[in-house]
Amino acid sequence: MIFEDLKPQVETIVSNTEKTVDERLFSICELLEAQIAYYNWVGFYFRHGNTEELHIGPYVGEPTDHTVIPFGKGICGQVAISNKNFVVPDVSAQDNYIACSITVKAEIVIPIFVNGENIGQIDIDSNTPDPFTEADERFLEFVCAQVATILN
Repeated sequence: MIFEDLKPQVETIVSNTEKTVDERLFSICELLEAQIAYYNWVGFYFRHGNTEELHIGPYVGEPTDHTVIPFGKGICGQVAISNKNFVVPDVSAQDNYIACSITVKAEIVIPIFVNGENIGQIDIDSNTPDPFTEADERFLEFVCAQVATILN
């Protein structure tokens, strides 16, 4: 299983204190996008101070106009409120979806918790319809837990 092979690589990236936090986050994006065929856009969004807005962090993939997302808007904004994973097998079936690209067919967003607070999330778009499984969720929860260790 590719996820099990990627876990030690994620741990190595996170523990590399010679790189900045943003450099490590970008390296995680690069790793996931390169190694998982149906991960076509991989990025992080983080709560901006005390505002109810998410601001884009490091990402890999097509450029996006969605650099600031209000809480409640789109999949990322909904996760900022719900504090729960959100798997969207078909983005065209979602009323509250922010289209980043016409090629995106599915999305998965997993929150990142630091000291019990949802401070951001990893967001992954796929050009493949309905590619995400429970294994993706568990793996990305692992990634978010690792990332949380360098954000507190």
